[in-house]
Amino acid sequence: MTLYLLRHADAEDYAITDFDRKLTPKGHDQANRVGKFCADRGIAPSAILTSPYIRARETAEIVGKHLGIEPVVQDWIGCGMSPSTLYQNLIAHGGMRKSLMVVGHEPDMGYAVSSLLGLTDASAVNIRKATLTGIEAFSLEPGAGMLDFCIPARLV
Repeated sequence: MTLYLLRHADAEDYAITDFDRKLTPKGHDQANRVGKFCADRGIAPSAILTSPYIRARETAEIVGKHLGIEPVVQDWIGCGMSPSTLYQNLIAHGGMRKSLMVVGHEPDMGYAVSSLLGLTDASAVNIRKATLTGIEAFSLEPGAGMLDFCIPARLV
C-alpha cells in the first residue's frame, strides 16, 4: 500500500483550546499547494483520514477538494497517536488498500515515518507543517516501509 502522511498546515498559535486552532492564511496557501501538487501528479489516495482537530480537518478538506475526496474524521489520529495505534486502526479500516492519506500532527507523523522505516530513534524524523510524505508499506508494522518522498509545502 502507498501511505501518504501529511502534517497539518500552518495554524494559529493560540485559541481557546488546542483543538480549536485554525489554519492561518499561510496554512490555507500551504494546503492548497499540497492539494494542487497531488492533483497535478496523480496522487489520488482511496481515502483521506484526518485528525478531528480543526487545523488538521481544514488541511484535509482543502487537499480533498483538489482531489475530489471527502475526508473522514478519525478520533484516533488526534494529537498523541502512536505508530502502533496507526497500524491497528489502518488494519481495522481496510488493511492494505491501494493508498491512504492520513492528516495529523507532529511528533506523531515523524514517529510513524520513523517506525515504518525501521529507524531505532523515534524522534529521528521531524515533519514540518504541510509536509507530504509518501511511503510504500509492504505491511503495517515497524520496518515494513520504503520512503518514496518527503516534500515540504515550500517545495510544491
